[in-house]
Formats: sequence, C-alpha cells, structure tokens
Amino acid sequence: MTTTPRIAIIGAGPAGLLCARVLQLRGIEVTVYDADTAVDSRDPGGTLDLHADSGQIALEDAGLLAAFSELARPEGQAKSRLDQHGTVLSSFVPEEGDLAAPEIDRGQLRIMLDQHVRPATVRWGHKLLSATSLGGGQHRVEFANGHSATVDLLIGADGAWSRVRPLLSEAVPQYSGVSFLDVRFDEVDRRHPGIAALVGDGHVFANDGDGRAIIAQRNSEGRVRGYLGLRTELDWAASAGVDLADTASVRRYLLAEYAGWAPELLPLITDSDGEYVNRPIHTLPAPLTWRHRPGVTLIGDAAHLMSPFGGFGANLAMLDGAELARAIAEEPSTDAAITRYESVMLPRSGELAVQANQAIARFFAPGQAPAPDHEAEHRRYQEGAAAYRR
Repeated sequence: MTTTPRIAIIGAGPAGLLCARVLQLRGIEVTVYDADTAVDSRDPGGTLDLHADSGQIALEDAGLLAAFSELARPEGQAKSRLDQHGTVLSSFVPEEGDLAAPEIDRGQLRIMLDQHVRPATVRWGHKLLSATSLGGGQHRVEFANGHSATVDLLIGADGAWSRVRPLLSEAVPQYSGVSFLDVRFDEVDRRHPGIAALVGDGHVFANDGDGRAIIAQRNSEGRVRGYLGLRTELDWAASAGVDLADTASVRRYLLAEYAGWAPELLPLITDSDGEYVNRPIHTLPAPLTWRHRPGVTLIGDAAHLMSPFGGFGANLAMLDGAELARAIAEEPSTDAAITRYESVMLPRSGELAVQANQAIARFFAPGQAPAPDHEAEHRRYQEGAAAYRR
C-alpha cells in the first residue's frame, strides 16, 4: 500500500477482529465499530469447529494458533447420529492427534481475538445507522450515538442484517424454512448426567425424517448447548398460539411435536436451564456476487450468510478477514486489494454456501439423509490446508 487509507470495519465478530489483527501486524491502522457495549455483553452462542483449511489458516496469519490451541477441544470433534428412537445410525471419534477441526466456544474465540488487537481498536457501543457513498471510493458512516466518520475503505463485517451490504447488493436474507430453539444445560455432568452421556465429548444429531431434529453440542466449562430444529413456517409460534416468553407454553408445544421420541432424548426438550430462544435460520441467495465498487467490500456473514450445516460460515469469515488484510498490505491501492480479495472470496463462498444450504434442506427433508463421512471430511480439511500454502 503506497498511502495510508482510513479504514473502518463494521462489526467486531471473528471476521472483523481477525481482519483488524492481521492489518495491525502489517503496520496498518484500522478502527472497528460494533453495536455491542462490550466483547462479552451478550450470549455469543455455542461452539465452532475451526477447519485446518480455513479458520486455522486465518489464525496462523494472525499469529494466534498457539493461543487457539490453549482453548481448543480436539475431542469435541466427536459426532454421533441417531434416529428419533435413539438408535445410533453412525458415529465418529477423532483419532489421537487429529486437529482437522477442533472446537472452541464462540465467546472464547471472540474474547481471544479482542485481546490481540491494540487497545481502543474497537469502538464498542457504536450501532451503525447508515453508510453513504461520497464518491471517489470514500464513504461516510453514521452511528446511533451521534458519532460519524469519513473513511477511504469501508469493510462490512456486520453479519446477516448488514447495513453495509446495500452499498453493493440488493440481496437480503431469506428464511430457510427451518427454525431452531436454543436450549442450555449448565454443570451438565453433575446436574444432567443423562444428557452428558448422550452428548459425550462432542455432538449428537437426532432427526425423525419428518422435519424435526435435536442437535446438542458439548461446550467448555461443563455446559451443553442444544438446538431443537423444526421445519416450519417463520411465524410458527403465533400460528400455534405459543408464547415464546412462557417456558411452560413452549415446552407443551414441543412435547406434542416430539411425541413418540425416545425418553432419553426428551430431557433435551424439557430440562433446559434457560429460556427457549427462537432462532429462525436465514440465508442469503447463493452463490451471491456483486459488481465491484471502490472503497467498500464485505466479509463473513455480511457477504455469504449460509446455513450452519458444514460449519463453513465462521471459518470462511476469518479467512475472508485474513485474505483481505493481506491484500490491503500487499497491493498498491485499496481498489486493487478489493479486486484481488473478491476475485477469490466470491466463487469460494458461493460454492460452499450452496453446499451448506443443500445440507440443511436434506437433513430436514422427509426420510433419513445419509450421514456425512467425517473421516473423509477431515482428510479434505488437512489436504486443503497443505494445498493452500503451496
């Protein structure tokens, strides 16, 4: 980069923080804005598997593989798949030394990344209201707290409902036809031993081949997060007369929906230590592309929101951030950097978004879809990692 541009990243999730970290390692200043009041001000969600061919490459670029390894849970890669009667259809246990896709809690990852950008890099409590093109590649950003700034490079890392995306695309998230209800189990080994045994060190997936599923995953600190998945209308609760704020009302509805499921699976519905949180799954059209525009681009979910099946979203988000930061440091202008970055990111994310969206559709379609081959999956991650650096 021949001149020093004013760079703003909107969103302090894994994509935005990783991008900022790599930029700073390359001696480039950046400001990150986020609507949250602090890095840990809200429930960050469950656990992530960071793939050797994407998320881990980004962490290597950021000099954070060792820090990640201190928090990662390789044993969390274990997976089992059941039907609604509790019959085990398939299982996978990682071999000793398998680091293809270790797990880390989302909150731990975000805090780790925040700790490794310079102090005051992130401006917390800055909710973006508008982003406006001023011409010549410059943009003005205005925030709910009254702050505003003019920047030479605007990077939208602001997730599914990005306010930066409209500068590049008219695409908006679409409901996938599947909703998850988020549940949580604390001190699981002591208080919920049946659930602990069922989930083990990793994940358990159960579905009935008729649009209902239960997914549960081991997190750190003795916690299990669960997702009760339904193929249903977006307004299912209102249509069914269910008050989402009334735990007993939601539980009655779910027990009726999951009637006939194995008794050992039902505590994942009835015994949550928190409220049921409705999380409809939205996706962007895939593959999504846009015409290059000077001074603005997108990374992470803002660019390629996809279903969580396959675990590509956060991994691609971090790789996006690393690759964009490298391009900014190595190209002579921000325009050249954006062109280089988007020429690789758009086709890659488009292909994987299609796969992820097809995977969730198959899982919730009538009948039992074939279980993924996790051993082959891990080999692909490792082979992809080796090929990436050639």
